[in-house]
Formats: sequence, structure tokens, C-alpha cells
Amino acid sequence: MDNWKTAYEKWRTFQHLEPSLKKELEDIKDNKSLEDAFYKELTFGTGGMRGLLGPGINRMNIYTVRKAVNGLVNYLKVNCVNVRDRGVVVSYDSRYMSKEFALETAKVLGDFGIKAHVFNTLHPTPVLSFAVRYLGAVAGVMITASHNPPEYNGFKVYNEDGGQITPEEASDITAAIQKADDELTIPYMEESELKERELLSWIGSEIDNAYLECLEQISNLNADERNQDKELQIVFTPLHGTAYDLVMKGLQQLNFNQVEVVKAQAEPDPEFSTVESPNPEEHQAFSMAIELGKQSGADILIGTDPDADRLGVAVRNDAGEYNVLTGNQLGSLLLDYILSHSEQALLANGRMIKTIVTSELGRKIADYYGVKTIDTLTGFKFIGEKIRQFDATGETFVFGYEESYGYLISSFARDKDAVQAAVHASEMAYFWKKQGKTLHAALDELYERHGYYLEGMSSLTFKGKEGSEKIAAIMKTIRKEPLTEIAGLQVQQIEDYDSGERTILGSEQSIEQIDLPQENVVKYKLEKDSWVCLRPSGTEPKIKCYFGVCGSSKQESDGRLAALKTHMDEVIDQI
Repeated sequence: MDNWKTAYEKWRTFQHLEPSLKKELEDIKDNKSLEDAFYKELTFGTGGMRGLLGPGINRMNIYTVRKAVNGLVNYLKVNCVNVRDRGVVVSYDSRYMSKEFALETAKVLGDFGIKAHVFNTLHPTPVLSFAVRYLGAVAGVMITASHNPPEYNGFKVYNEDGGQITPEEASDITAAIQKADDELTIPYMEESELKERELLSWIGSEIDNAYLECLEQISNLNADERNQDKELQIVFTPLHGTAYDLVMKGLQQLNFNQVEVVKAQAEPDPEFSTVESPNPEEHQAFSMAIELGKQSGADILIGTDPDADRLGVAVRNDAGEYNVLTGNQLGSLLLDYILSHSEQALLANGRMIKTIVTSELGRKIADYYGVKTIDTLTGFKFIGEKIRQFDATGETFVFGYEESYGYLISSFARDKDAVQAAVHASEMAYFWKKQGKTLHAALDELYERHGYYLEGMSSLTFKGKEGSEKIAAIMKTIRKEPLTEIAGLQVQQIEDYDSGERTILGSEQSIEQIDLPQENVVKYKLEKDSWVCLRPSGTEPKIKCYFGVCGSSKQESDGRLAALKTHMDEVIDQI
């Protein structure tokens, strides 16, 4: 919206503005902050919307949530069947306003006569995905901002398959949202009337029990092993989020009973007061777990993000110190463990799915076991979409992962699942301990067998309107002035996922079409099994630069990776 003052005046003069939002609005004194809150509507992307809490059309609040639900319902009425009877599942995490936004979602659904199945306590995102499938619901809504800072929240939409909405679905929902001009006057039903008309159903333990049953069935332990106490010391931190109950129950039903929980991080806390960031990708998030691990002599440390769709793991290295594995490393270990314990008949038609910025080590491991690898764009929504296609093609899903700590072992959920991954990683650590090895040693074996694949990522944060313009300028320049050499490595291919073209460089340059959806991403494939990829984040005000290399030794790979990072930092800095 060009004229932010018009939107601001509408809010300022609205007589029935929610009191706390009215006070916040009155407290904003500088025009720059007001402009940022009102210069555009909060973007609804392929996963939903995520933003700062507060008043304004570019903020998360009850009015932007109501408008999003209104658009979602109008989309469902056109594109799905039996919407009222099947209903929508709603869940929420530990953030500020999460439960309130969940109830606002139910209120707008109720005004359309659509039943809301709302979890009676905060729950992990993957359990919301599972519940949509289990209940046969028409859609799901998860109120979460994942691992963003405390001042954020979000509204994440799932389709009837339990997967994140696809770009096509998001586009149609966005169009439906925009048809409602005034977010302040979206109709809704009061909670008392929802209950009276039986349009609000609180979900209790039934879903959890069904989920845990599925979780137990994907174990690679035989029946006798499942019933034995496991000699494995585990430290677990849910980082103030939603994972505590289900991870603990998942471990206990396989008799992993030697589990110590980081007590200071076990309780839900919207401030995430013990960490700088509630993100298991950030090594500082493991500080308390590492201290507890040193005291107990733990074999493995596991940490989940607030909505429990991402898992981080730390294990002892050769020096006896805890080392936090990267998402690529843990994914490679899980993939190898799963495939090495799978029947050959299953693998013949098996498919492993990863994203274009995930390590190529996964492809090497899958090849080793005769499993085909499928690449998708960044985002687990694309992995979920591929799994849905397998229902028609007859292909078998064996594992899916992305470098940003997201893993899915079994498709009874259709989004990355830290509960599945936490239990399976513990089982994997137990398997290797029985062989007299740590997970660190098992990873070294993978490198020795397949090559020293190393990856890295750097990101720059540009907030607000000016930040969005800077990110757009960087991507525009990269396309207009494509690189032909990076850190002394020749560019062999340039993949532009916005144009859908792959340019193959050489004496005779050629162009191929990329069979993936359109996205604002540019990837350079270099000589010596190296690559660089530039991608604006879809959920944060960041531009990310990913790197991947493969050398004959760790030293060689470390040097090459550092050179790529240095070169790209200089390129972006110049722009």
C-alpha cells in the first residue's frame, strides 16, 4: 500500500479497536515505525504469514489473523468438499498471543458454520499435520513463528493432506484474503456461541495416543530390543517449546529411560529467556544441555525448536567435547541408518527427498543403497507435496530432509518432525554405541566412504521496507551480472529458479528448463563438486548464501569452503 497514512488513520479512528492494540498504537511516536507497520499488508506466502506482533496491517494481531482465516475459508469453500462437516484443525505453540490467535481462528471459522478442532494445550507443528490426516479435516492452522525471536508470531496453513500449502494453493488463498478490504470488520462468532452450536471441539489425548502408536511402529528395533532398558544417556531440551511431552513419551515407549531434561528450558516460555535464540541451529542454544551432558556423561544431546519441527543434536568428538552436528550431518547419518536397516525390496522403489541447498552427501548415500534422490526447492512444503504425489505414482518415501534441521522419517506426518527425529536419532546413537562407536565416528565413516562433503551458510538481515529493497537489489544484480568464477573455481552451470532456466557454460553455451516451481533463487554449480546458492528467506528479513564442497580430506574441504564464503561476502558487500 503506497499511502500508509490512510491505513493508519483507519486504525487510529476505529472506535472498537482492541484496547491493548489501541494503546500500543498510541505509544508509537515516530513516523518510520508507523510506516513500517502500515506500508503494506503482512505477506501471506507459501507457508502462511509470519511477522512482528503489534498494531498495523503489516503486523500479527487479531485483525490480520481474522482476515487470513476469512480468506482461507473462502478458498476452502470453492476448492474442497464437505468443508463444514470435516472442519479445520487448529494448534498453537508457546508464543505470546498463540492461544488467543488459535481461538480467533475458531471464531471466524464458526461464523461460517465450520467446526474448529482446537488442541486443548500447546502442541508441536508435526502433530497438527498428523491430526489433519487422522481426523480427515479439510485444513489445518498452526499458530507459530517457529524459532523466530519472541516478538514474532505466525499463521501457518496446512492442506487436507497434512502438508504445508503449495505455492499454487497459497496464491489462491492470498487472492481470497485480499478480497476482504477491511480487516477490522471481519465477522466472527463469540466463544460462548461456538460452544452452544457445537462448532468448537477441544482435542484431548486421542490424537497424541494415535501419533505415539505410529511413532513406535517406525522403530528399527526388534520387539525384544524395544522391551529392554537401553544403556544410552540422553540429555533433552525442548527450548521452552512444545516438544516435552511427546518426545519423552516417544523415548519411554522404546525404553530409553536414562533421559535428563534441561529443567530451566523444559517449561514453555514466550520470552525464551535462557537462550539468545530458540533455534537448535544456533550452537549457543545447546549451552545448558552441554553443561548437563558433561555432568551426566551423556551419549547424545537433543534439542527441539519451540514448535518442534526442527531438531538439533550434539555428540562427543574425538577430543571428548560435545560437537553440535549440522543439519546436513545429522540428516546424512539418519539416512544411512534408515537405509541400512531397510529391506532391499522396499529400497528398489524407494525415494529420498532433499532440497537444492541440502548436502550432496545425501545423494551419494542414497546411490550407495540403490535409492533414487529427488531434489525440491527449499522448504518442506515441497517435500510434502512430493510425498503426496507418490500416492499416485506408487513410489515409496524412505526419508526427507533439509539442511535447516528438518527431517521426516515416516509420512504419517507431512511436515518436518522433530519428535520423530529425536526418537530416531536416539535409537541410532544406541545402535552405534552397541558397535562401540559414537555418532561422530559413524559420520567419519560416511566421509571416508563417500567424500568429505562440507556445507555452510551465511546470511545478512535487512529489516523493514528499506531492507526488502536491498535484498531485491542484490538478487537483481546477481542476475544481471552473473559470476563466471568463484574463489578460483569455474562456474559450470547457473540455475535461475525464477526464470526456470539452467545455463550450461562452456565452449558451446546451452540452456535447459528446470522442472521445479518458480522461486527467487540463483544457484551456481562449480567445478570440483562445489556450489553456491543465493536465496532470500521466505520467513525472515534475510538473504541467505549457501555453500557446498567436496574434497579428499577435511582440511581440503575446510579451505575450499572458507574461500567460497570469503569471495561471496565480498561480492554481496560490493553490491
